[in-house]
Amino acid sequence: MMNANNPSLKSWVPVPEGSDFPIQNLPFGVFKTTERSPRVGVAIGEHIVDLAALYDQELLLGIELPSYNLFANDSLNEFMALGRGVCRQVRERLSELLRSDNEKVSHDEELKKAILVTMHEAEMLMPVKVGDYTDFYSSIEHATNVGTMFRGAENALMPNYRHLPVGYHGRASSIGVSGHPIHRPKGQFKDPDDELPSFGPSRRLDFELEMAFITCKHNPQGDCISAVDAEEFVFGFVLFNDWSARDIQAWEYVPLGPFLGKNFASTVSPWVVTMDALEPFRVKGPEQNPKVLPYLKTEGEKNFDINLEVGIKPEGSEEKVVCHSNFKYMYWNINQQLAHHTINGCDINVGDMYASGTISGPTPESYGSMLEISWKGTKPVTMKDGSERKFINDHDTVIMRGYAEKDGVRIGFGEVKSKVLPAKL
Repeated sequence: MMNANNPSLKSWVPVPEGSDFPIQNLPFGVFKTTERSPRVGVAIGEHIVDLAALYDQELLLGIELPSYNLFANDSLNEFMALGRGVCRQVRERLSELLRSDNEKVSHDEELKKAILVTMHEAEMLMPVKVGDYTDFYSSIEHATNVGTMFRGAENALMPNYRHLPVGYHGRASSIGVSGHPIHRPKGQFKDPDDELPSFGPSRRLDFELEMAFITCKHNPQGDCISAVDAEEFVFGFVLFNDWSARDIQAWEYVPLGPFLGKNFASTVSPWVVTMDALEPFRVKGPEQNPKVLPYLKTEGEKNFDINLEVGIKPEGSEEKVVCHSNFKYMYWNINQQLAHHTINGCDINVGDMYASGTISGPTPESYGSMLEISWKGTKPVTMKDGSERKFINDHDTVIMRGYAEKDGVRIGFGEVKSKVLPAKL
């Protein structure tokens, strides 16, 4: 076990009960304040450790870092490119500096003032510069639900589903960070009984509860990443809301798949939780039947037990939690996703993002989209103010949260939230 994962560790930085960011987590992000330019930080409790300031204070000496301050940067890409080994060294050093028994740091008020920022005074920025973005379709429960709605239970899963991780290439430019609103998209849609399509704002705007991993290594075009080696390419995870316009998507997706119904916006959480921090929460995934082809074969615990929830907050009202799911339900794990992604020689780069697809569980309360929760609009959900939702209304705020918990330690992602503004006409 890595020293930084020790469940008995405590920090001299106050960490409220139930916080997503104890000393065992130490996720990386990018922030700025009125006095500090964009830079890399690490979350602990309700504070951010300014890594650029930590570097200037010569507290990261001995780690394989460049001779300049790469933490004074508006993305994690350059840091991630150093590889998981260097990231692990930085996380371990941070753990040492932040431990409650480190009196040298905890008693130095000037040093603490230089390296600590409260979260309420910081603005969180997009953590990475995303070069390419892929969205998978890796929850068999979600695929079964959607297939049942549109093709019937007997044809719910397409013939390829149990043989390969289905995915498509999305739009990287429209991925934004939590806290920024989105506008309802416009486009064409056609209901089954309509003779001709109509145009206008989407009437069936939906969230998709997903997680995404980010790569920290490059593989050249023509090379493949094996399922065994895949995790060395993965820096960490974020929560991911892959907004969907169901009516636009249903009309356009044949024969080439999602386009305007998906590329208008996706929203991610600002903190990237590392693979190392999630090590204690590994679990086995669902049994894969039939057996996969050799290049997709994995052994051991490749899924992660991460609790997920989604809430909808109408303007001027309280939030209503509409979904409780878990990342462990993934039929295809991230090793298989990355191995399949590159089996044809596709090159990947530092900062590329790969979303899981909607994460649905086996019961209605664990469905990860309004399409499923309201079952194509036939089962409206009542909000706390008495209003009903089949899909997402203008001025609604969608909030997603995620955390893993074991041995008294909670490793969380914070939240990803965004408000829906009316379409720009």
